[in-house]
Amino acid sequence: MNDGNYRCPNSQQGYSPFSTWTRGLAWAMVGFAEQLEFIEKLADGELEAFGGRAAVEAFLRKAALATCDFYIDNTASDGIPYWDTGAPGLARMGDYLGRAAEPFNDHEPVDSSAAAIGAQGLLRLGHYLEQRGEREPGRRYWQAGLTVINSVFGDPYLSDDARHQGLILHSVYHRPNGWDHVPEGRKVPCGESSMWGDYHAREVALYLGRVIEGSGYYTFF
Repeated sequence: MNDGNYRCPNSQQGYSPFSTWTRGLAWAMVGFAEQLEFIEKLADGELEAFGGRAAVEAFLRKAALATCDFYIDNTASDGIPYWDTGAPGLARMGDYLGRAAEPFNDHEPVDSSAAAIGAQGLLRLGHYLEQRGEREPGRRYWQAGLTVINSVFGDPYLSDDARHQGLILHSVYHRPNGWDHVPEGRKVPCGESSMWGDYHAREVALYLGRVIEGSGYYTFF
């Protein structure tokens, strides 16, 4: 509301207020993980006005774990999510979480941009936990992030057509408004790229490349 009061659940780009739009979920994943990294660099006194370091770290960590766990539990086995976890066509796809995502299905589109964004959240949370000696959960999130990246940078998501103006295929823009291109002969959107999908794919490649090369841990700050 204009006065700041809570009105009701809502979703502008997701299927409903009671389902999860996966690109929004992915941005939360990477955002909370990056904030955990950021507050490490702050002096204790800078966090006192917000309840102190322990309190701030606790709610950021809880949110990072919750969003990353939800992504893992509600995404196809190759780490590529469908555009919304409550999209009605998923009910006609059988065990869609137990197999690789299908960008050319007839029921609901996948969203590779959500995968490109979420991968970095998984990797950063995994690294954060491992640095604190929590090796088992840390490796779980790190491996999940690598699984997502392996899919995003492979067939059929990485474009190899020099005439195509994008990098990562099968991204979704605004499904409820019908703004996504449905190719001739298909029933749901597929085959297109988005600037946020391509940006986050490049950023996670830069992030992982620096980790592999040992050339400096990449952060937004």
